[in-house]
Amino acid sequence: MHLLLLLLAVTPASSTLPNTEWPSYGNDPGGSRYAPLTQITAENVAQLDIAWTYRTGANGEGFPDREDSAFEATPILVDGTLYLSTPYGQVHAIDPATGERRWMFDPQIEKQHYSENTSRGVSAWRDPTAKPNASCALRIFIGTLDARLIALDGATGKPCEDFGTAGSVDLDEGTRPRDDGDYLVTSPPVTWRDLVITGSAVGDNRAVDVELGIVRAFDARTGELAWSWDPIPRSAENPVYDEWTEKAAEWTGAANAWTVLSVDIERGIVFVPTGSASPDFYGGERPGDNRHANSLVALVAATGEVIWAQQLVHHDVWDYDVASQPVLIDLERDGKKIPAVVQATKMGMLFVFHRETGEPLFDIEERPVPASDVPGEKLSPTQPFSTLPPLVPHDALTPDDAWGITFWDRGVCRELITRYRSEGIYTPPSLRGSIIWPGYAGGSNWGSVSFDPKRQFVIANTLQLPFVVQLIARDELQETYDADIYPDSEFAEQSRTPYGMRRKVLESPLEIPCNAPPWGTLTAMNLHTGKIQWQVPLGTTEDIAPWPFDDIEGVPSIGGSLVTPGLVFIGAAVDDYLRAFDIDTGEELWKGRLPAGGQATPMTYRMNGRQYVVIAAGGHGGADTTRGDYVVAFALQEK
Repeated sequence: MHLLLLLLAVTPASSTLPNTEWPSYGNDPGGSRYAPLTQITAENVAQLDIAWTYRTGANGEGFPDREDSAFEATPILVDGTLYLSTPYGQVHAIDPATGERRWMFDPQIEKQHYSENTSRGVSAWRDPTAKPNASCALRIFIGTLDARLIALDGATGKPCEDFGTAGSVDLDEGTRPRDDGDYLVTSPPVTWRDLVITGSAVGDNRAVDVELGIVRAFDARTGELAWSWDPIPRSAENPVYDEWTEKAAEWTGAANAWTVLSVDIERGIVFVPTGSASPDFYGGERPGDNRHANSLVALVAATGEVIWAQQLVHHDVWDYDVASQPVLIDLERDGKKIPAVVQATKMGMLFVFHRETGEPLFDIEERPVPASDVPGEKLSPTQPFSTLPPLVPHDALTPDDAWGITFWDRGVCRELITRYRSEGIYTPPSLRGSIIWPGYAGGSNWGSVSFDPKRQFVIANTLQLPFVVQLIARDELQETYDADIYPDSEFAEQSRTPYGMRRKVLESPLEIPCNAPPWGTLTAMNLHTGKIQWQVPLGTTEDIAPWPFDDIEGVPSIGGSLVTPGLVFIGAAVDDYLRAFDIDTGEELWKGRLPAGGQATPMTYRMNGRQYVVIAAGGHGGADTTRGDYVVAFALQEK
């Protein structure tokens, strides 16, 4: 008896706490990325250490664009197993306490060019009518780069034979396929009742008549199509058809939802963030505001019917896709809780709407913006601005703002800024070249934001990088490309328009941005006050610059954050660390070294009484961070 009492006395109290899950990409279907776990605190977070490391073995061998691939996945945890995907669609099932593999599925996608080379994760659906141990009672869904939606048995990793054809649905069907490898799925689908719902990624800037940006729902058991919604109206029966010309409605593609959707399970609403209509940087062939492109759209989950829509960019020519997952929150106001949805944007603005009606809960103002000087282009004279303070600068970048580490490269930047059109946010692309600021990478991007329900803080990591976009007359495009006077620029044809284009980061010959740091920040927006609570630089140049320039604070970030009571966890920055910040002050409390770039979003759970924080660490080709195939779990050091 005395021995039993002694054993009880030394057993940690936390060991009696139940295990928790992380069942969706953003934990809850509304993407809050919040977990109420308190074993790791501001007081002990500095004691975090690596608990286990898992290696996927996936390195993109044989894929022509493997150097551009990015390990952006966030694992989910369901029924005691972690599930995640690799850039080319392998699905791995892992023991969450030990990091040991349980199974792996390889979709065997063709080793060819794809416009993107990533997968941000998988989704889980439990069949309420199936016996618990039945095959495919728990289904893991993944969308692939070769445009398949695949259902796997959560227990074994084998395809669910009753879904589609041998476990797979061909998503190319009905999308007006144009180019191989340019219609794909990079984000996990969402589920509602017996439906699995997915958007798609569409390769940018190839032409006007690219693939259709449809959102589709399929029966989660059979794979049968339940409904389809196209953001671009194709017939006069569509309520917004009159806002498009007949030709534009027929030919324009994209406006696709390539990032993660969100679901209000109780209300049966799917929130869809849409991108730009094609192509991104010239809209003369698609006159008007281009509704419902660049919008947050609320659909009836059962039917795909539009409930409400708010366009956040009119007639986009800046590649300002709505790229962040909408985050569903309860907004506290006047002692009441209002069902709300927060939408972060590439423009570095936060928009907040009533979930049921689409009514703005913080005012939106239509403000004048610069006009285009490109023949054939007609922009909206105004754009919607949130009255919440912007997370990034909106003022024009001027020659006086030129920055560099030497007098020489600062001078080059000054000359570049003088050369290009620069009038602040919504400066349109031009034939001389324009500075797009914020750039087409953000502001906020697919990493979205996290939310602390107690403090009503929205946590956002943002980019502060200027980009150059230049339109080039069709008959000069090939000659300009062949002349190699812009060796670091990305070129695109934008077929069926008068102009091709080139784009790149505005940087010096030393490949340093022409604006002063920080180039990346972490911000807490207080929705109680409608003001920024704090903003701090995120990351350093330790892993991207030589001494003595390796300690500049505030670097670009790709990925998102996780919130627990009192803490913000984030990798994302283009150095090889996972960090923890005090959520009340923004003070950095801890950083843990990663074996490769952590350009992903972390998640957390409690297993066998121990809290883990897990992040994919495989690097990002576009950001040129350290490459690898790691999944790393941190936990408090065991006594």
